Amino acid sequence: MNPWYLLYCKRSEQERAKMHLERQGVDCYYPQIAVEKIRRGKKVFHREPLFPNYIFSSFDPQKITYTSIRSTRGVVNFVSQGAAPTVVPFSLVNTLMMNEENEAQGIKLSPYFESGDEIAILNGKYEGAAAIFNQPDGEKRSFIFIQLLKHELEIIIDNACITKI
Repeated sequence: MNPWYLLYCKRSEQERAKMHLERQGVDCYYPQIAVEKIRRGKKVFHREPLFPNYIFSSFDPQKITYTSIRSTRGVVNFVSQGAAPTVVPFSLVNTLMMNEENEAQGIKLSPYFESGDEIAILNGKYEGAAAIFNQPDGEKRSFIFIQLLKHELEIIIDNACITKI
């Protein structure tokens, strides 16, 4: 098994570098993540690089030289300590690949809230109260339902202030 290296690429040229490296017989991994954003009032999912400007590459240094990799279009240089390129542990690259595969299959790895989830308010004027998650309001806030004086109120709260029960 060939060692993995981390390459620093020119801004927004990771795809180009990946294409040219693969033509040379280099295995490349360019981790991306699905990001949910609010654009024009609608939820939109699109893929963004997990590590902008970086590509993981695996090759046999006996067959392909470091110079040919560095000279590839879109590549700036190896991430290195001193003169020698740093070898990235296979376990790290494998974990990133598995997480990306799980995300593509719809397996959630992060603590996002779903509508109807019971949540607790951690701080603020409603601290300690139980509530029900309704929907996100952008990237940093959410709508929640809270029971006050026998009335259910919908309020907007910062996502950092809530957690699942």
